[in-house]
Amino acid sequence: MTFELTLTIDAPPEEVFEFVADFTTMPQWYSAVQRVDRLGKDTGVGTRYEVHRNLPGGPARNEVAITDLTPERAVTFTSLSGPTPFVYRYKIEPEQGKTQLTLEGTISAAGLPGPAALLGPLAEKLFKRGMQDNLGTLAEILQK
Repeated sequence: MTFELTLTIDAPPEEVFEFVADFTTMPQWYSAVQRVDRLGKDTGVGTRYEVHRNLPGGPARNEVAITDLTPERAVTFTSLSGPTPFVYRYKIEPEQGKTQLTLEGTISAAGLPGPAALLGPLAEKLFKRGMQDNLGTLAEILQK
């Protein structure tokens, strides 16, 4: 499933970029993410993370890497292993003293175990709705 979500955040673009470009902030705003550990000391493209999530089929781990980075403008995270393969690209654009954040994503229900695997298309639709809620939480954090 491919999707695009956009919202305006009442915060400076540099603050929004810094927050979303640091995958370790995800447990604060992404409901399924329980913990994120940075692997190694790399920064920028190639930085890897181990992500611990709660999925419909139970706990899951993914290894994720920054695969594209345009400082202050865009960052792309790609899962390298684990269930529900995904690519998330966050784009940041200034908008009259605020920030327009766009998430372009691709995600699959592939790798979900047991009965959850049979719910693939439904799980993907629920994911998009949940992701919109997660971005709302992100905006609330950054607008304080």
